[in-house]
Amino acid sequence: MVLPDSGIASGTVSFKPSRYDGGGIRYLRFRAWLDTVVEDVGAIGEVHYEEVRRHLSTDAAHVHGGLLGTLTAWCEEWSIAYQGVPVGTLKRFIAGKGNADKAAVLEAVRARGYSPADKNEADAIAILLWVLETRGGVR
Repeated sequence: MVLPDSGIASGTVSFKPSRYDGGGIRYLRFRAWLDTVVEDVGAIGEVHYEEVRRHLSTDAAHVHGGLLGTLTAWCEEWSIAYQGVPVGTLKRFIAGKGNADKAAVLEAVRARGYSPADKNEADAIAILLWVLETRGGVR
């Protein structure tokens, strides 16, 4: 995320439930985390996320759909604009190939001077760079 002082903050958060949690707890944790981000930053102008169209399993598709539903409903509630970035678009932008693997994305983000802890943080930084450099896809 771009902070008010033009700095960038990034990282990863896990919302995975424990074996004793109910099925909806990850979505409640995600929503609470979004609220915390607003409290910490002050305001969010827009949200961009990785638009995944293909999943390796049915469970992954269900989790992604639940998180996406939670995110978009939260954005609607707060009147925050949101936009998905197709995976191929993001990979082509950051690594030069629409079918680049996760290692290539991680390497490309590191080549730009960032130090992501893992591939998920690399994806998030790539989305931010795409938004900043293409003005959200408007060249």
